Amino acid sequence: MPKIKTRRAAAKRFKKTGTGKFKFKHNFTSHILETKSPGRKRKLRKAAVVSPADQKRVERMLPHA
Repeated sequence: MPKIKTRRAAAKRFKKTGTGKFKFKHNFTSHILETKSPGRKRKLRKAAVVSPADQKRVERMLPHA
């Protein structure tokens, strides 16, 4: 049986936490920032956790995480 390959794009975007959840960095943070409110930009700075609905999909993309 062949080895299961990791989706490299997903490996660069998600990191597994100690409890088994996946965290990721928000997008829309690099340019066109003057139209975004300060509160919105502040919230985008923090890392977020993958929702339970998408958890299984991310686990399949990262079998060795």
